[in-house]
Formats: sequence, structure tokens, C-alpha cells
Amino acid sequence: MAAEARVPWKEICLVKERMSFLTQVNESDESFAALCRQHGISRKTGYKWVARFEQEQDKSLLNRQPLAASHPDRIPETLVDIIVAARKEHPYWGPKKLKAWLEQTQPNRAWPAASTIGDKLSDRGLIRPRRRRIRVPMSVDPLGPVSHANETWCVDFKGHFELGDKTRCYPLTVTDQHSRYLLKCEGLVEPKFEPVKAQFERAFAEFGLPLRMRSDNGPPFASVAVGGLSRLSIWWIQLGIVPERIEPGQPQQNGRHERMHKTLKQETANPPSPSMVEQQRIFDRFRAVFNDERPHEALGQRPPSSRYCTSARSLPHKLQAPVYPSSMTVRRIDGSGRLTFFGTHKLTQALAGQPVGLEPIDDDTWELYYGPMLLAEMHVRDKRARLQRVG
Repeated sequence: MAAEARVPWKEICLVKERMSFLTQVNESDESFAALCRQHGISRKTGYKWVARFEQEQDKSLLNRQPLAASHPDRIPETLVDIIVAARKEHPYWGPKKLKAWLEQTQPNRAWPAASTIGDKLSDRGLIRPRRRRIRVPMSVDPLGPVSHANETWCVDFKGHFELGDKTRCYPLTVTDQHSRYLLKCEGLVEPKFEPVKAQFERAFAEFGLPLRMRSDNGPPFASVAVGGLSRLSIWWIQLGIVPERIEPGQPQQNGRHERMHKTLKQETANPPSPSMVEQQRIFDRFRAVFNDERPHEALGQRPPSSRYCTSARSLPHKLQAPVYPSSMTVRRIDGSGRLTFFGTHKLTQALAGQPVGLEPIDDDTWELYYGPMLLAEMHVRDKRARLQRVG
């Protein structure tokens, strides 16, 4: 009974039926053909069971799984070893990226399907099953889509972390929205205007200028001043770049950049380096692989460098103040950051000496602009204006 318990019930019934047939072969006076007809089998099958029983006794009565002596599509172990080595070199790349990368780096080999690569990695214990998560449905992105490189650059600070020498590292990252090209990945010791501006000057000198710059609402990209203007965003406007900020608490509006941050954290800060110099070496290596080697599914499993080209707009030698249409009234902000227009209004020191434009909407309402940015509405009553912020 213990032996039968390990065998499926259908197999047990089949074995009993075959034992009955073999018993009748040994004891019955009927012909072999007649016994085969009674049990619904051919004589060839009957002789097969008799031969097996004589060789292996009752073990031969169980069904045997067909085993091929060889498999024409079997992957050579040398190929599996290359796949495993590639996974170990890029432990956060999935089977699709590995397949695309292997095809690019070793095009003369016939690589198996991504699913087969995944099976082989799973057999070697190199793939962990994903945790199932309840995901919030994505909202529609209110920011305009892009169709060419350098239409929109995305900028942010990856969450800071402590290095081995207790220094705080603030990774400043800049990507091209269209191609996903990682333009900058620099470790800074503080997220302030001067070091950030210096990095952007280098980026603009190397890659040219974008049309728009997308960021969150944190410093130094934005501030609590009128229109959310900061020294950095004012500088961008003077270069002919339109600042574009996502809604507060909506990081998915900069989802491509945030997804890059996840990969960046996995491959460069786990664990952090002993010093900023060594950490920057890791950032530089990551950037090179991310741009030139790592396949991207949204780009047809091609790296970002296959889609990116530098901008035709070069960094100017001199900043230009915004120019306003003739329909606007132009006022210049004084040295204390104040606007004189039906009274005096405090704006921000960062705009000191800069021209702003006032567009009449109706008899007593004006819109206040700095370059393309709408800052506030001015409501005039009894020859006094009240400033009302927008956004």
C-alpha cells in the first residue's frame, strides 16, 4: 500500500488491468489473440507487456515517459556560460536587455529567445521571482509629449546618501526626454545654485541648449517666489530655455527620469563608495553603459545613444533679457526686486534689474510675465493694483 500511495490512482488501475492480462496469459487456455481482444489491445502491445514483465517484473507495468536521446535545439553549455557571465556583469538587466546586448556585442552567434535566456538564468538561480504589487493606475500626463531630441531635458536630484567618509552625496541627473540619453550624472556635496549652474554650463557647452527644462518644484530649480522663479530658472529663461515644472506630488509626470533613478540607485549606490572621487567614477561608468550599451525596450532594444544628437542651439556668450511684444507694457524691476505699477509690489530679488511684461486682459486686469512665464495677475481698482499669484 505504501508503494501504491506514491503512484497516481489512474496508474494503479492500469497496472491492475495489465496484471490481470498477464495472469490470464499464464493460466488461461484461450489463445493469445483472444485474450488481447478481451482486454482491448493489439497483439503487438500484448507481446510488449509480456517481454517487459519478464525483464523487470512489476516495474515494467508503469507508463514510461518518452525520453529523446538528443534534442536538436538544445543550447550548448558554452552559450549558457556566456549568458550567465553577461547576467553577472549586468545583474539588474532582464532577459530582453541581455539578449539585445548579446546580439549587438556578439552578432555572429545564434542567441536563444529571451524566454529561454530567462529559463536558463532561473535554473542557475540568477533570477528572483517578482513580488506582486497593487499598483495605482497612471494618470494622463498633462505635460506635452516630445518628438525630437533636445525638445525637453529633465533634471532632478537622486535622493542623497552618505558615503563611506561620511560625506553627503547629492547626484544631479539630467536626461533628454525623447532619447532617454543621460546627459549628466554628477555627485555634488550640496544641492545649491552655484554648483548646479556650473554643471549646466558644462552640459550646455557639450550638448547645446534644449527648448524646455522639466523639473520638480524643489530648490534650486524653483522657489516660493512669485511664479516659482529661482535664480536657476531665471538664468534658463535668459538663455532662451522655458522652465517646465511638474505638479506637486506627481513624480509620474517625470516618469522616464524617475525610472532611470531606480536603475541608477541599484547599480551605483548599493553599497555607496568610500569617497566622492570613487563614487563619481562609478557614476561615469554607469553613464557610459546606460547611454551606449544598455538596451532600452521603448527604443526597440537600442541604447539611448542611437537616438540622441546634440542640439543646434549653442550656449551664447552673453545672456539676453526677454523681449516682449508691442501689446505689452514693459516695466523694469528695481534693485530691491520691486515692481512699480499702480503702486509698489515686492516680487523677488532674483529679478532685480530685469524687464517684465504686462499684458492687458480687460480694463482693470493685467497679466504679469517674465519672458514666457506667467507670474501673476494684476487687478487695478481706484488706481491701485493688487497682485494675485497664479499656479
